[in-house]
Amino acid sequence: MTVDERIEQAELSYQHSVFGGDSSQLASADLGLDALEADLALARGRLLHARFLDERAEDTRELELFERAADLYAQLGDVRGEGEARFWIGAYHQVVRDDTPTALPAFHRALDLATRAEDPLTLSYVLRHLGFAAHQDGRLDEARDRLEESTRLRRELAFHPGTAANLIGLAHLAAQQDRRDDAAAHLAEATHLAETSDAKGVLHWITDARAELDLP
Repeated sequence: MTVDERIEQAELSYQHSVFGGDSSQLASADLGLDALEADLALARGRLLHARFLDERAEDTRELELFERAADLYAQLGDVRGEGEARFWIGAYHQVVRDDTPTALPAFHRALDLATRAEDPLTLSYVLRHLGFAAHQDGRLDEARDRLEESTRLRRELAFHPGTAANLIGLAHLAAQQDRRDDAAAHLAEATHLAETSDAKGVLHWITDARAELDLP
């Protein structure tokens, strides 16, 4: 149901109960609003995460919103929604608080839920961040496997900016494993994908990666 339809359902349920003496639709209307609240909390949390990436200033409301969304989705039995929210809880701990150990249980829960829901986009995000965790821990082969699987999913979805972002991570891994030709190829493809999808932010990341890795 759309946002307008859920609100209209709640209004009609109110009218039927108060004026028509029929309260049978109230529970259904409540569930509809719970779903709407979960979607809204997730969306607001993602905006706060984007603002953190831009300003590097933590806002604890971000975590509260993601946790609220996850709880509501769980109550609704929405496996896909809960998986996405659990991923963002993990991302908050890993990215905002630089606390990967706390993030990992949320990532593994998100991986399970997204797999069950057959949600390839959320899976690609979870695998990307599990790859970061493995890289941080020095498990380079595992990190490569995670990022390559995430990239495969993103290619299938034609998620070109996300694919380009992953290729930057793969370039860093390749350079660290003394595969400099692979690193250069990854950045060349990332540049093409970012340019053709107008992903200017990703192009800045590629420029930084070239400088850091000393690649043309």
